[in-house]
Amino acid sequence: MAIPDKIHSPSPIVYVVDSDVSVRHALSALISSVGLQVQAFDSAHDFLRWRRPDAPSCLILDVRLTDVNGLDLQSQLTDAKIQIPIIFVTAYGDVSMSVRAMKAGAVDFLTKPFRDQDVLDAIHLGLERDRVRRAREAEIGGMQRRFRSLTPRERDVVTMVSSGLQNKQIAAQLGVTENTVKAHRKRAMDKMQAQSLPELVKMIERLDAHSALRDTA
Repeated sequence: MAIPDKIHSPSPIVYVVDSDVSVRHALSALISSVGLQVQAFDSAHDFLRWRRPDAPSCLILDVRLTDVNGLDLQSQLTDAKIQIPIIFVTAYGDVSMSVRAMKAGAVDFLTKPFRDQDVLDAIHLGLERDRVRRAREAEIGGMQRRFRSLTPRERDVVTMVSSGLQNKQIAAQLGVTENTVKAHRKRAMDKMQAQSLPELVKMIERLDAHSALRDTA
């Protein structure tokens, strides 16, 4: 099939990947009827080739495609760090498939024929998950940029503060005065846009946790 041009829009979009043309058309009509953008593909290959816009999205994915198993595609997307909520649909599902899909993070596992409302409910849940993830990543990204603006000494101070050390202890370790520590801390708080010391500590903890999760992903 022809690969469409990239959609230049921040509006949510729902992808449908199903080898059955009648299912693609039915799902596309249903999704369009509630005012959502939809893009349908007959194969995983075409879906992966398409340049997806930077917008909230979710994927309705058939388990049995002509070119790849939908569950295997889910694993490929995870390995490639492509985070998109997946709603599986199948006419040949069983409990083991459903368990595997849900354990890997699927939003839902629907058996054909399915109710329109069940599909729409799953879509709205998937899009909301993606919006929350994007908002969280944008917030973390902002904190990372602000943290990179700190001087090496300011980073040392906020790291020590977040570990529970008092100004006196930090001053002793760094070989500076307490007033110098306070000055570094104040500048770091201003740069990080923290309104209080506890807020600054929470920011550093979130950055540390995000880094740890990314390193183990």
